[in-house]
Amino acid sequence: MSRPLRWYDLITINIFFLALTTLSQTNGLVFPLLVQNFVGEATKGARLGELRLWSLMVALLWQALMGMLSDRNTSHLGRRRPFILIGSLAMTVFIALTGVAAGMTGMAGFWFLFAIAVLQAVAANTAHGAQQGLIPDLVPDEQRGRFSAVKAVLEVPLPLILVSFTIARFISAGNLWLALALAAAVLLVSMGITMLAPERPLPKEEAPPLDWAPILRLVAMAAVFTAIILGLGAAVRLLGDPLAAITAPALLLPIAGLTGVLAIIIAVAVGVWISVRISIGNRAAQDNPSFTWWVVNRLAFFVGTTNLSTFAIYFLQARLGLEREKAAGPAALLMTVIGVFILLAAVPSGFLGDRFGHKRLVLISGLVAALGVVVVLLSPGMNVIYAGGSLIGIATGFFFTANWALGTRIVPQAEAGRYLGISNLAGAGAGAVGAYIGGPIADYVTARLPELPGAGYVLLFAIYGVMFLVSVVALRGVTAPERGATRLI
Repeated sequence: MSRPLRWYDLITINIFFLALTTLSQTNGLVFPLLVQNFVGEATKGARLGELRLWSLMVALLWQALMGMLSDRNTSHLGRRRPFILIGSLAMTVFIALTGVAAGMTGMAGFWFLFAIAVLQAVAANTAHGAQQGLIPDLVPDEQRGRFSAVKAVLEVPLPLILVSFTIARFISAGNLWLALALAAAVLLVSMGITMLAPERPLPKEEAPPLDWAPILRLVAMAAVFTAIILGLGAAVRLLGDPLAAITAPALLLPIAGLTGVLAIIIAVAVGVWISVRISIGNRAAQDNPSFTWWVVNRLAFFVGTTNLSTFAIYFLQARLGLEREKAAGPAALLMTVIGVFILLAAVPSGFLGDRFGHKRLVLISGLVAALGVVVVLLSPGMNVIYAGGSLIGIATGFFFTANWALGTRIVPQAEAGRYLGISNLAGAGAGAVGAYIGGPIADYVTARLPELPGAGYVLLFAIYGVMFLVSVVALRGVTAPERGATRLI
């Protein structure tokens, strides 16, 4: 560090997480609405799935690469701050271009937005990959708890509340440029404060050598996982013709739902099986099957949580008959409710996991999240939907802590970083799997059942609810060592 830590460094080191989540939540409201305007009702789910797939896969690879490059950066501005500065300035440009895209129409507008989404993922993860190194770089072990707590507050509830009560209301009122301007202002102010973090330049003789092996493994995993998702997405689309003769909702809905669930399960299971073997090797994977099942559990749960957020606007439009932009406010408030309950549940989750067992808490998380989806699906209005969202938030807060603690007990201590690194694929892969495979199913069912407006997106939420139960089933393959026992392998 260039100087001792001071109280305000709790902010300087962490505030950029506020900007990243604010931008992510803003995009989560703006991108679905723009896609809907560009391509219409018939293919909005499929096109949003395409945008999510490619932007998330790019984000996964780019964040890891930027983290590695910032590790060995010897700029006079510090190791991490140059990446945060450059990434923020680039993100500001792409925020402005999002506003330009809103004035376009048709497929030209969609492909312009698609390019913006991918390039913004590059810019955001240029900054994010470096930002994640600030606490490990600058904060002593005995202070990391308080710094991590401030990070959690800035990363989850505060930006969700900010977006819900400001940016979402501007979008609902049709003031897109004002909403984007506020997101850009939060980004630039946060970046400016981050430039005050007490970084020092890294001496050239202290720069670690660049090891490309982890990146090459990550590229291989992402390529294979993407190919699996593309293949299953194509298979789901091909099933549309055989199902064309089915017109009764009582038959079409369960068949389409079962198709979606099976396709996502195959993508999760096969994707994880191959990815684990690329990452740690076939012999290690065979010796520790619990690790593979742990990743399946993690990815299946995240398919539910991530995509409920992605398609929230479309669901509320379908379920409650809200107009396009009018759904932005309730959708943002729903995400705020979920975020607040995630934070509230995360506080006691460590104690509960230690008291009753992490595996048991992960199991309860899946069941409670599935119950929350049932409440949302049966809700007659927003108040009950918020109640269902609170259950999903509680379950997610428990899951974040308990699932990670369970994973740390499963992996071999000497290679924990290599093993747990694959969990990054679960975060990005969940959004890609659920959106790319699920979106076309929602479009297809909605088009085939005009007498049930928006039925496809209600069905899609049900599919994601089932994935919470799939995460519970995956736990049967996880055998964690007893407390105090030697880790597996």
